[in-house]
Amino acid sequence: MHKYIALFFSVSLLLFSCNGDNTPKGIIKHKEMTSLLTEVHLVDGRMSGIFQSADSLTKYGSVRYDALFKRYHTDSVTFNKSLKYYASQPAEMSKMYDDILANLKFKTDSLNKAQRKTDSLRRLQEQKVKPQ
Repeated sequence: MHKYIALFFSVSLLLFSCNGDNTPKGIIKHKEMTSLLTEVHLVDGRMSGIFQSADSLTKYGSVRYDALFKRYHTDSVTFNKSLKYYASQPAEMSKMYDDILANLKFKTDSLNKAQRKTDSLRRLQEQKVKPQ
């Protein structure tokens, strides 16, 4: 009987100690970090089209990243600390990048759909303008 009581309390303790969010204090939460990293990769993509010199990257890059961090109410120190933490958690980082890839695919699909609509409207407008 004592075994069952001890087992019950051990399992109860284990279940109560395992909450869904065990992120340390000062680390950006999983969902917010996923959104932030998605935006960081979009900024990185925009930066790849800029002439790659140290001055231009500093001039254009720092402003964009600062604006991004401000929008997410964080700073580069907290971001780097959080990135380092998640990099030490490979399973968590893998889940995060699955979500990031899904976010980027959704944004790409949305842009492609909008472009197709714009092209269709342009063709329709051109057909109206042409005399028959």
